[in-house]
Amino acid sequence: MIQKEVTLINRLGLHIRPAAHLTKIASKYVADVYLVKDGMRVNGKSIMGVMMLAAPKGSVLLIECVGNDELQLCEEIVHLVENKFYED
Repeated sequence: MIQKEVTLINRLGLHIRPAAHLTKIASKYVADVYLVKDGMRVNGKSIMGVMMLAAPKGSVLLIECVGNDELQLCEEIVHLVENKFYED
């Protein structure tokens, strides 16, 4: 398992477009991904789960990836977050 903490830096946080982008990326991989915020852990391949986090700008998320391609999956999600979900 790989864990990485990230801070949402895009203007609107984890709203519908970034959540869709994140779940689309996660679905390309065999590994499972979970996002944790304030003790709530959700499946990163579920758009409804990701939206339930209600994570505005400045929120800290823990990304947990488990599986054969966990490193690549984690790196791609971190890159997505660090690049503001390509929105700003």
